[in-house]
Amino acid sequence: MFGSRSSKEEKAAATDKVTADLSKPRDPQAPKGRPTPKRAVAQSQRRAVAASTGDRKEDAKRARERRRVELAKQREAMASGDERYLPARDKGPVRRFVRDYVDSRFSVAEMFLPLAVVILVLSMIRQPAIQNIALLLWLGVIALIIVDSIGLFIRLRKALAARFPDQPKRGAAAYGLMRTLQMRRLRLPKPQVKRGERP
Repeated sequence: MFGSRSSKEEKAAATDKVTADLSKPRDPQAPKGRPTPKRAVAQSQRRAVAASTGDRKEDAKRARERRRVELAKQREAMASGDERYLPARDKGPVRRFVRDYVDSRFSVAEMFLPLAVVILVLSMIRQPAIQNIALLLWLGVIALIIVDSIGLFIRLRKALAARFPDQPKRGAAAYGLMRTLQMRRLRLPKPQVKRGERP
């Protein structure tokens, strides 16, 4: 009623253009003519398309099933190292290199839990000499872990800078240090290289 005739004509022309563009098959090599959506926007659009049955119970059931399938794929990927289904924090060539670099070496930090149990048992014995030994062991283990972790951190950063000069490496060295704190057989994703093998 209050809109101008020219603006209505422009809207009609734009609609005709869009329908004409959709009717033609698009060349895969041609530019798409629109910006790539952000990841969060694309994921929310996929969820909206996937969960649009109209029935809330059915939508919730489908969402639970999808989540269960995704978690099962992630568990399998954690065991096999399949990059496609790994969580975002473990994906990419940089993170894979860090895992292989850490898994190919022995680190003192991976023995922290067994040594802590031994030291705890020794400290519970009611003899001052044994308790002093337990305290010295505790301090020695912590000092060794700190020295070993600093050395690993420096070497890993140099290796990452040499191997991936143009890729983002933020948090990769810290990711490697956190991996050293886990015993080798309990690490996830599972180690893909043997000790002493070059990553």
